[in-house]
Amino acid sequence: MRRDLLVTAAILRDRQGRVLLVGNDWQRAGRIRYTLPGGVVEAGETADQALRREIVEETGLRLLEICKLAYCSHIEDERRSERAIALVFEATWEGLLNPKDPDGYIVEARFTPPEQAVSLLESPPMRQPLSDYLQSSQGGRFYAFRGWDGRGALRIPKSGQGS
Repeated sequence: MRRDLLVTAAILRDRQGRVLLVGNDWQRAGRIRYTLPGGVVEAGETADQALRREIVEETGLRLLEICKLAYCSHIEDERRSERAIALVFEATWEGLLNPKDPDGYIVEARFTPPEQAVSLLESPPMRQPLSDYLQSSQGGRFYAFRGWDGRGALRIPKSGQGS
């Protein structure tokens, strides 16, 4: 059976411009994978409600304002029979880092320099859009990938370029 997921995530920066990443140990095998904080929108939630809930759970921070849509990614993974649409927003926050993930997957939350944040993201559907956004700050771009390994990436022309 196919799974369709709507995911929200946030780009949160500190005063030094560092980007917040969370370390996930999804399989509880001691292998940490870094992502932006966020997660799946649950039944009955709006995207902004899910984002606010996930940020509190994964980081302990409270969102003040969801400023803009940074980018949207579509990942079509036939091997997993899964489709994920990820909405990534730039947001402002307050509070102190204190992850309390009820699922127990988040083992770390830390601010990292932008270049390091990008290099810590293993999956091309997570890495490429964030890299582009951090370089340009141009919001609203769309990305599409065939699988989490990034194969079959659809390249969307940057504004001002032909298709």
